[in-house]
Amino acid sequence: MIERRMVFKAALAAGAAVFVAACSSENGGNATVPGGGRNPVPEQPQAKITAQPAVDAKDVAVRTPVVVKVTEGKLTDVKVTADGKAVGGATSADGLTWTSSETLVYSKTYTYAAKAVGADNKPVELNGTFTTFKPAKQIRATLNPADRAEVGVAMPISVKFASAVQDRAAAEKALTVKTSKNVEGAWAWLSDTQVDWRPKDYWPSNIEVNVGAKLYGVDLGGGSFGKADVTSKFTIGRNQVVKINTPEHRMNVYRGGSVHKTYPCSNGLDSVTDRNTPNGTYIVMTREATARFDNARYGYTNVNKKWACRISNHGEYIHENQDNAGAIGRTNNSHGCVNLLESDAKDYYDSALIGDPVEITGSNLAGPINSDVRDWLFDWKSWQSKSAL
Repeated sequence: MIERRMVFKAALAAGAAVFVAACSSENGGNATVPGGGRNPVPEQPQAKITAQPAVDAKDVAVRTPVVVKVTEGKLTDVKVTADGKAVGGATSADGLTWTSSETLVYSKTYTYAAKAVGADNKPVELNGTFTTFKPAKQIRATLNPADRAEVGVAMPISVKFASAVQDRAAAEKALTVKTSKNVEGAWAWLSDTQVDWRPKDYWPSNIEVNVGAKLYGVDLGGGSFGKADVTSKFTIGRNQVVKINTPEHRMNVYRGGSVHKTYPCSNGLDSVTDRNTPNGTYIVMTREATARFDNARYGYTNVNKKWACRISNHGEYIHENQDNAGAIGRTNNSHGCVNLLESDAKDYYDSALIGDPVEITGSNLAGPINSDVRDWLFDWKSWQSKSAL
């Protein structure tokens, strides 16, 4: 009997020991493990910074955005510099990404200096450099119309390159046209150095146009790259259209679709096709208070005429010719120009904008294909076919 009570007490003591051990494991942190050790507390991960372009990268494209990222932490400071000048950029709201906001420069070495703090509260850094490529040749482009110009409703947008463009599609993809009113239009290559944009029909009057040619860094083919971006913001003026049916000896000026002015005129000599004022739709290219005319073939040189508006590089103008007053309004006898009386020429000259359309019909001579501005001599389908895209 005494023996059994002793065993029972021993069992109670052993149970109490197990209970105490269980309580200790629950409230004392690390549990015991076989062999007497404890479970280790997991370490917090360290931040890792990566960059694109990668450190030591060579021949980086200048339009490649610089992106610095961090994992398991947050960026605290990012600097990308060249020649001591910082590249503009911003860090995302979550602190995980920094992205540049500026285009890089050809043939430059850029330096990274990025810092972050990890989830372990320890700082890390990324340092190093990368280098942008150096093009074999750079091509400059110009854009017309210029900033703040007011132009007529037939004015094309023209981008001209200093050298031939081999990759026309790449160049065209870099061009944009934005308007304050929806306008259908298209780019067309008139040569390997010129691409123009024109609307399908005349521009709506009194709208704003923004043109962007983001050509810097664009591979134009043959080892050539764009030298610089060019932009322009201009406005379309009132709708004024000149219409001349050459046998009628009248020049009619329309405003907003209605006849605004009409002037007697003399056009190119009907009996000699080469002297006809050619058919087609042209634009006012220049306005010259005095213009000099030379044509040795027809026996005149250094002839000055007033209030001249050039409509093609083939030689056609609308201008004053008071010396021909007897023929004006009666017969066509010019060498291709539209002759007006001096007072009428001045009146029209004062009303004209660069880009106003001039529509000529009734002639035996087709439009010249060698004029710089021949955009409206193509029908819409033909015009669209000249795009590289």
